[in-house]
Amino acid sequence: MSQYEKMLYAILNGRQDKSISFADLCSTLERLGFRCRVKGDHFIFTKEGVEEIVNIQPKGNRAKPYQVKQVREIILKYHMGGEMDE
Repeated sequence: MSQYEKMLYAILNGRQDKSISFADLCSTLERLGFRCRVKGDHFIFTKEGVEEIVNIQPKGNRAKPYQVKQVREIILKYHMGGEMDE
């Protein structure tokens, strides 16, 4: 299992929301095809075909748990997790 697959599994699992690294969350979104733009400490991710805009901010070097949950819901809604979101 690759590092990306492990991180995607951790996000989809929902048991590690407090321990997801902000950098890992950003790289996972980019790997899923999202484009990022930065305004201050706001990292804004968009993707064609996805109506939601993902706006995340770091909390130290971690992602905020509620934002990990939002990312998980989008991955599941648009079936971006491959076999993992079934």
